[in-house]
Parts: sequence; C-alpha cells; structure tokens
Amino acid sequence: MAAAPAPAPRSRPALTNRANRKSPTAYRTISEVSDELDVPQHVLRFWESKFSQVRPLKRAGGRRYYRPEDIALLNRIRGFLYDEGYTIKGVQKLLKEGAGKPEAAASPAATADAVEAGQAASPLARLDTVEAGPAGLSPQIRGELQTLLASLKTLRARLRGD
Repeated sequence: MAAAPAPAPRSRPALTNRANRKSPTAYRTISEVSDELDVPQHVLRFWESKFSQVRPLKRAGGRRYYRPEDIALLNRIRGFLYDEGYTIKGVQKLLKEGAGKPEAAASPAATADAVEAGQAASPLARLDTVEAGPAGLSPQIRGELQTLLASLKTLRARLRGD
C-alpha cells in the first residue's frame, strides 16, 4: 500500500484570516499582534521590558494575550520609533509626559489655536501645524517658527547622520 501524502503545513495567511474575523474587543496572541504591526515577536517582548505601560495578560505557560488598548499603545510606540525616528529613551519620555496617549483628532483650527497659545499636545503637533500654515499667526511669528523648524530639521538630520 502507498503511504498517504502528508498534509500541507499550515500557512501564515490562515492565522491572519482567523485574527481578522475576531471581534475588535477580542484579545490577540503575540503572533497576531506581530503580524498586525509588522514587528517580530521578539521585538514586542523587548518593548514589554522597556515600556512599563505595555502589560499583556499572561496565562499559564507564559502565553501573552494583548488587549485592544495594548495593541493601540504598541502601535503608537512603533510609530514613534520607526516612523518618527525617536529612540527608546525618547519614547519613554513621551509616554511619561502623556504625549503617547490616544487623543481624538483635533481639528486644524483647534490645533492652530493651541499652537498660537503654546499649548499643543506635543512638539511634533506644533511643528506640523506651523508647516501646514494655520490662519491666524502673524507673519512675524510664522517666520520665526519657520526658521526654528528649519534649524530643528537640520539638527535632526545631523543626529541621524544624513
């Protein structure tokens, strides 16, 4: 008799499809979060050691289950590190200051008012708003802010080695 062919190994897309069918409030495994954020699992475990705010639920055997708010926080950390170029220490500082908290998107007018009053949520929000050209800033203040922004961009490029 001929041996039955071995079943095909389970592929990654099957796991992703199952994760997509879960409720938005369902807990996710580390592999599901890793796939969703496009970050290796070992990086998620490393971030857990560096950011005390990341506290997945751990079950018997040490399995991690991430809540939706954990995933949102990890996504912000990923954005700060990979997209905005912050260091681990820089992101730790941002999170301690509260800049990493999710906020409802502010309207451009509200952000412009906060910039003019010097009360925007984070330095990045202030710089992005100045670059977008909010109405209401005097030409003198706008010029000074643009000069400052250019200096900051030059410094950031030097720090990155560009």
